[in-house]
Amino acid sequence: MKKIINLLVGSEENNQRVDVFINKKESSLSRTRIKNLIINKKLKLNSKILISPAKKVLTNDNLTLEIPVPKVASLKPYKFKLNIIYEDKDLLIIDKPAGIIMHPGAGNHDNTIVNALINYCKDNLSNIGDELRPGIVHRIDKETSGLVVIAKNNITHENLSVQFNKHTIIRIYQLMIWGKLRPQSGKIETLITRSTKNRQLMEVGIIRGKKAVTNYQTLEVFENDKIPTLSLVECKLETGRTHQIRVHMNHKGNSILGDKKYKKKFKKFKNVDTNLEKLILKLDRQFLHAKTLGFIHPTNRKKIEFSSFLPQELDIILKTLRKLNK
Repeated sequence: MKKIINLLVGSEENNQRVDVFINKKESSLSRTRIKNLIINKKLKLNSKILISPAKKVLTNDNLTLEIPVPKVASLKPYKFKLNIIYEDKDLLIIDKPAGIIMHPGAGNHDNTIVNALINYCKDNLSNIGDELRPGIVHRIDKETSGLVVIAKNNITHENLSVQFNKHTIIRIYQLMIWGKLRPQSGKIETLITRSTKNRQLMEVGIIRGKKAVTNYQTLEVFENDKIPTLSLVECKLETGRTHQIRVHMNHKGNSILGDKKYKKKFKKFKNVDTNLEKLILKLDRQFLHAKTLGFIHPTNRKKIEFSSFLPQELDIILKTLRKLNK
């Protein structure tokens, strides 16, 4: 059954963005969901349909927001063994391998994490988002591995979405980059927008885009006559923009090892250890791993945090570098 929310704008709320106003009044609804409801013509301002989330409200404006019954996704189950590291009645934490995408999209409609979740959970997933993304609160790229939280119900989904929007979720990644970062630790703060040259890529924007903040620190530097200069880096995200770490590292001039989309051009290896060279050349993914994920549990309100080891194909490169760097 659909839900109707009626709101009246007070004098102290005059001239606020409508999505901000609703979010403050209904904190259980994430800004993203409010925007989607507005765009889908579910909001009336003084009895007229409004489709702009940026519209400013005025004192005594009347708002009526309709929250429709969520659509049920009709997705084909996919028999894929999920690496589940935690599960309760509200959520799942999975350790996603590289090579599989999170949800159906152009070119892949069946062999995704969502299809695997349908096979595992059946109807026990949230359904307030896109009908092709049941349970999906956030995403990591196809060729990135690591931890992802899945919502089993709509209350959990909304609660986690709010935490993501408030940037209170702990997300730490490990990555290997070409070269050395200067300075070796710090904060990258830019705008990120879709690339004007390739719509599948993102880029740092000068005047357009969404704010993106990445805190980073260099953990180890590998550099001698047997090794091309590489650095093991840890990034802690304050925001979660599409391809954020990949774009920020590329912006610094230090693209991620194995990243085929954002790579810089490098000279051919010279005098490099043969075994290391083979490992690097056969790496068919980026060296980027979502290592740590932490948040407040939506039901018991306790802080929980999970960690994941580097997958074998990345760990063997790291161990080889450490051996050669002695």
